[in-house]
Amino acid sequence: MNTYNLILKRRTIRKFQQKKLPKQVLLDCLNAARLAPSGANRQPLEYILVAKNLESVFNCTHWAGYLDNSAPQQNEEPMAYIIILSHKKINPEPKYDVGFAAENIILTALEKEIAGCVIGSLDKAKLAKILDIPESYTVELVIALGYPKQKSVAEESKGELKYWLDEKNVLHVPKRRLKDILHEEKF
Repeated sequence: MNTYNLILKRRTIRKFQQKKLPKQVLLDCLNAARLAPSGANRQPLEYILVAKNLESVFNCTHWAGYLDNSAPQQNEEPMAYIIILSHKKINPEPKYDVGFAAENIILTALEKEIAGCVIGSLDKAKLAKILDIPESYTVELVIALGYPKQKSVAEESKGELKYWLDEKNVLHVPKRRLKDILHEEKF
């Protein structure tokens, strides 16, 4: 699948099959993150791959604020996590680096039919303690990964941007239309 079609297919998934992920795919995701652009090529990011002690990471995350009971239930949990860290002394404001790396991880996983959820709402202090992260690092994001057990579809926004579940548990994600956000030559 070409990159554009992969981007069109990419949706956040929060419920996963309980099927182990191939280690090589996870390593490919991390390698793709490593190769993402970095401001001034400072490369402040490092990663923790968690594929065994899943519950400890899960207990630090908060899922889908718009939905009630949107967190994965038993037998729907992610099968791996990639925690993105930044070294404070190398770059105290690495937000663009983090975004590039996260998207590389998500698209690399999706190419292998593995879905993901980028989680920024989490107990970072608790997670840092559990994973023995030194104080010179900041937990930036957690990416939950697994084979999808849920369907998510993008649809044209009719003014409301809150995502919602239908009666078949399909997640609907309103997106603004291109013609509503594009300004050519000037605003």
